[in-house]
Amino acid sequence: MTVLAYTDGAARGNPGEGGIGVIIRAEDGGVLYSFGGYIGTTTNNVAEYRALLHCLKQASGLSCTRMIVHSDSQLMVRQILGQYRVKDKKLAPLYLEAVRLLKASPFNVQIVHIDRELNHEADVLANAGIDGRIPCPA
Repeated sequence: MTVLAYTDGAARGNPGEGGIGVIIRAEDGGVLYSFGGYIGTTTNNVAEYRALLHCLKQASGLSCTRMIVHSDSQLMVRQILGQYRVKDKKLAPLYLEAVRLLKASPFNVQIVHIDRELNHEADVLANAGIDGRIPCPA
């Protein structure tokens, strides 16, 4: 079974109040997991990575053979795919943790860039996390 995940990080101001949004769906479209959380003052790029890390940690217990993670962060996707180097010292440990989780995943994980308009649900969750100050686990 393939699951589809959508992740988004938001920062109101850059840096500013930050949040993450993650939604994981089964092949039939049913929601397996949905979360919007607050991560404090951060940059947009850090928030994008935090959303990906949250997604990968939550997905680790799923019974699937493949997961496709969709993100509208071109920078993060290209860094994970090895097309861009990670130059920002704040992003480097997040990148390394993402790579570790991807390698440790019991199933195949593909990460793809999508247009922002196609990531509306994860964006709504990220902004709801900021608005509601819903704490996000580290």
